[in-house]
Amino acid sequence: MRYRELGRSGMSVSEIGYGAWGIGESMWVGASEDESVRALHRAVDLGVNFIDTARGYGESERIVGRVVRERAGDGIRVATKVPPRNRMWPMPAGVDPMDAFPGSHIRESLETSLAASGLDHFDVVQFHVWSDEFVGRGDWLETIADLKQEGKIGLFGVSINDHEPANALALVRSGAVDTVQVIYNIFDQSPADALFPACLEHGVGVIVRVALDEGGLTGRITADSTFPEGDFRNRYFRGDRRAQVVEHVDALTADLGITPDELAEEALRFVLAAPAVSTVIPGMRTVRNVERNTAVSDGRLPDAGRLATLAKHRWERNFYA
Repeated sequence: MRYRELGRSGMSVSEIGYGAWGIGESMWVGASEDESVRALHRAVDLGVNFIDTARGYGESERIVGRVVRERAGDGIRVATKVPPRNRMWPMPAGVDPMDAFPGSHIRESLETSLAASGLDHFDVVQFHVWSDEFVGRGDWLETIADLKQEGKIGLFGVSINDHEPANALALVRSGAVDTVQVIYNIFDQSPADALFPACLEHGVGVIVRVALDEGGLTGRITADSTFPEGDFRNRYFRGDRRAQVVEHVDALTADLGITPDELAEEALRFVLAAPAVSTVIPGMRTVRNVERNTAVSDGRLPDAGRLATLAKHRWERNFYA
């Protein structure tokens, strides 16, 4: 496993992190706690030291905390998220930050997360959604500073609205944030336009989510794919979206000269090729997924020609809408 600094924080994190949304059985159906625990332990065995969870991920914080406590001494870094008090995802324009992230709510959510996980602090605490209109307003920044001083959190970050990377530029440039979490993949390459250069300039760590497009870049989605009842992918890939994905994946694999089974590896290497990226956090609900994804951390990155080919497959759309 290779490690990168999380921005200029001095914190070293595995370039392949662990996205723990799916293990909490919140909107992803079929996760087994026993298998999730095995997968987390295997990830740590293979060098993963960064786990991303959230208050809104069902039982995820509890499961992550259990494994971290069992692996005390392994230097595992845990990031969690504070949901907005007004429960708005994504955060629309015109919202008062005191309606979304008042200091009292931030503190209460953090205390709930600490109790659920059994941990005494989190290495990174992120707002689970963001609007750049919040910069310089509300009492969230003072609360974050107090929580850092108290030792309950290490770094402060935000999880940027889906497919809105420019909606954190003011925050990055303000110097008030340590990390940003953003969607970045072969299809959505927009963070490289302005967000990544700003993060490099201001020393902000980048955590990449949805590197595999919720499964669209695994090569396993077909026009006839089905998902368990209650699984959010039924909505994400609704209508003719699966057929659209197949069309784009077929063009991508043909251009690269790879098989669909090699696509996930290609997608992760694409993300790691961006200098601004500190870690990528694919969801890994099974030991098999852990072993396949962590194997990508071997230093082999796409060359300029490969990246130029991949750039042609930028496909901007919002399947969350």
